[in-house]
Amino acid sequence: MLFNLLQSMDEWLDSVGLYSFLQVLYQREFRAFTAVVVAFFIVILLGKPLIRMLIKMKIGDRAEFNQEELNALMKSKENTPTMGGVLLMGSVFITTLLFADLFNQYVQLLLVVIVMFTVLGGSDDYLKLVAAHRKVGSRDGLYRWEKILFQFGIGTIVAVMVWQYAGDSDSARSLTLPFMRTYIPGMETLTLSPNVIILGFGFFSLIAIFMVMLMSNAVNITDGLDGLAPGTVTIASFAMMVLCYIAGSSEHAGQLLMPYVEGSAEMMVVAGATAGACLGFLWFNCHPAQVFMGDTGSMPLGGLLATIAIIIRQEFLLLIIGGVFLMEFGSSVLQIAYFKATKGQRIFKCAPIHHHFHRKGWSESQVVTRFWVLAVILAMIALVSIKMR
Repeated sequence: MLFNLLQSMDEWLDSVGLYSFLQVLYQREFRAFTAVVVAFFIVILLGKPLIRMLIKMKIGDRAEFNQEELNALMKSKENTPTMGGVLLMGSVFITTLLFADLFNQYVQLLLVVIVMFTVLGGSDDYLKLVAAHRKVGSRDGLYRWEKILFQFGIGTIVAVMVWQYAGDSDSARSLTLPFMRTYIPGMETLTLSPNVIILGFGFFSLIAIFMVMLMSNAVNITDGLDGLAPGTVTIASFAMMVLCYIAGSSEHAGQLLMPYVEGSAEMMVVAGATAGACLGFLWFNCHPAQVFMGDTGSMPLGGLLATIAIIIRQEFLLLIIGGVFLMEFGSSVLQIAYFKATKGQRIFKCAPIHHHFHRKGWSESQVVTRFWVLAVILAMIALVSIKMR
């Protein structure tokens, strides 16, 4: 909004001598890192009032698990206010409106994804809260098939819109595998390598829908210990900022042999806002947590990361950057499958895997900090792999 307002007032600002002072807002990198700071302070300033309001409204979480030992470990979290994701995602949304180019089609799509997933996650949280108050006819959240259906729908919207936005650009529809070169090394112009796989709409859509559903669920499952989800999403968001910077520059994309997607660099602002909002939320969500984000925050965060990766054609790098999320999701899937196949036996003491380590004797802070360290290492591996093409 500020960026677009500045563009519309160029002549007037120049006439009053303010253009040279405010032209820094034209620099995308400045706006992206300013978004980090602004989103952080929005959450910091509004965090306490929101927590007081949630407590007053009795919007608290429940510590109900299938195992008594885990119930004992998590008992202290009972009645902690939830649905803090409203503030987290609200901060991302407002900061994006302020500092991003709102005429950019990819920014518009990300804002739509934020709204849709926030509504979906908020509906799930609301139904759980209604059930917690034991109201007649209430049910404990959305049914699994309902979540899958809505996630599939959002993924389909993302796939169709990104495909249309790609236009005639083959690189924006390419399949980017680890160490695969998109362009021919040494060429002065961006010439696609003959080894590049250009996807048809069918395969493109399958990958996009799969990524949106996977990441929205994976981040949701990761949100089980104080600070774990916002910390890992912060790390992933900074890594995605770097990838957006490269993908949106024909020069840098060509040098690093990555797909060039025109206009995608503007998503740096959204990724920066996400990182800043998560850092701000971590202020209140660190152990012992004063508030939880709930599905209202975790689902849109995962969907947002997936959508950015789909646009810049870096789904596989996101799988590396988000390795902690996949580890959490995979441990739950394996546990359920093994439990059913063996009629009661388990691979882990408890799933997702952060509870496994918690039950093995690691303190909650140890689990969270070590998973953060792992997330940083995975993000560095993903970024370093760019130079190994």
